[in-house]
Amino acid sequence: MSNVITPESPLFHADFAGLAEATINVDAGVELQELAFLGHLNLRGNASDAAFTAGVEKALGVALPTAPCTSAKNDEVTVMWLSPDEWLIVVASGKEADTEAALRANLTGHFAVSDISGGQTLVRLGGKDSVNVLKKSTGYDIHLESFPVGKVVGTAFAKTACHLLRTAENEFLMVVRRSFADYLWLWLQQSSKEYGLKILAK
Repeated sequence: MSNVITPESPLFHADFAGLAEATINVDAGVELQELAFLGHLNLRGNASDAAFTAGVEKALGVALPTAPCTSAKNDEVTVMWLSPDEWLIVVASGKEADTEAALRANLTGHFAVSDISGGQTLVRLGGKDSVNVLKKSTGYDIHLESFPVGKVVGTAFAKTACHLLRTAENEFLMVVRRSFADYLWLWLQQSSKEYGLKILAK
């Protein structure tokens, strides 16, 4: 009997390979993709503490975003502001343990860091009609002037909650809890059909 545990993403049942093959020639205005198995770390700390922010920057190689609804990134990590004392750190699969260790090695005093990788996932929404999908899914003002590239917000999306990060004019990352991922994915597929939908494999 094998003791090997095979990890499953929140959307493991979606048959991305089959959907990608079926939509490869679609004239698509919308692209959907799960960015599965990335490392997700929740960081809590005092943004007013210079030692804390300096330690985070040393560990991650990027300055901690301390202004509300901002984000920061480099080639290795994306950091999203969630609240005045809370951030989401996203790293490549398999890097979460090393990243957590680096944070613990460079931080002192009152802070908390937790690996929450298994509890949520990222969905990429892109394409020239991605904004149209968002317009009928959330009440948040997503006009580029109000929601510029790099901004991240926690918002209601359909009947669930997510954090939404704008990575380009027509591209967004959606952070969703594992228990709501299936609902969100089905909503996105249905809402995107009228624009032509292409599914991208992992």
